[in-house]
Amino acid sequence: MIAHLHPDEAPAAIALWQAAGLVQLWNDPQADIAAALNCPTATILAAHDEAGALTGTVMAGYDGHRGWLYYVASDPARRGEGIGAALMKAAEDWLHAQGARVVRLMVRAENEHVAAFYDGLGYGRGDFLVFGKRL
Repeated sequence: MIAHLHPDEAPAAIALWQAAGLVQLWNDPQADIAAALNCPTATILAAHDEAGALTGTVMAGYDGHRGWLYYVASDPARRGEGIGAALMKAAEDWLHAQGARVVRLMVRAENEHVAAFYDGLGYGRGDFLVFGKRL
């Protein structure tokens, strides 16, 4: 089952992101969750098993032009069960309903395993340079 992440699930989501290697020293996952859940053009979708345990997440945001995806993660012990693909579809549907006509996400260049996952979902690799500045 996929639903919007409940704020009480933040610790479980952070543990999942840590297990998936998504948390970086410069990102505060608790602040990221709070920002997404308090933004009208963002959400975090969560997959749950039959017992209600969190098995995956995806954070989606719409910037008025395109959709962006972050924190796409599934329980490492449950990979291959379709959790990630289901979350991606749910996030694409949510973003499309917001008005997005294109979806973007970033993958670390060395993470070829994850890049192959997105290739399999029909995502194309773009010739983009991503610039950033921390404020």
